[in-house]
Amino acid sequence: MTRHHTNQDSSADARQDLLNRLIVTAAQRPLTQEELAELNESNTGFDAQVGILYTHLSRGEVRGVIHAGPQHHQPWGLVNGGVYASFAESLGSIAGVIVAGGPVVGVNNSTDFIRSVEQGPIEGVARPLQTGRRTQLWEAEMSHGGELVAKSTLRTIVVGA
Repeated sequence: MTRHHTNQDSSADARQDLLNRLIVTAAQRPLTQEELAELNESNTGFDAQVGILYTHLSRGEVRGVIHAGPQHHQPWGLVNGGVYASFAESLGSIAGVIVAGGPVVGVNNSTDFIRSVEQGPIEGVARPLQTGRRTQLWEAEMSHGGELVAKSTLRTIVVGA
């Protein structure tokens, strides 16, 4: 069966090419504001659905922000804990890809919830604790109004290593 190339396929290919270019660049130097805008504008996956905006990508650190609102709430009006775990996974995974130069997948995510948040910006940062050839360990901290609200440890494995 022959697969027909569609506009949707070429759009996905263009997004993947852009992401690959930006990842290679971030391994060499921090992305500029223009490059971060390109990354955020081209994001159509899970990160876009959750509302993650990347604010800094470099080899040693990835930062982002989520503007929390009702779409992130559990039934009692507070940000759902899964938002923090997902945010940490996204930050650490992008950081891992930058370091590894290729795909990584999370194999363990342990998130501690420290303070609750109703709404507003939640800032996150992921930094490496260990970056080996096959596995990586990342620490992600999330804050709101300057206060630590959640802290995660993410173990990733390099795909194909």
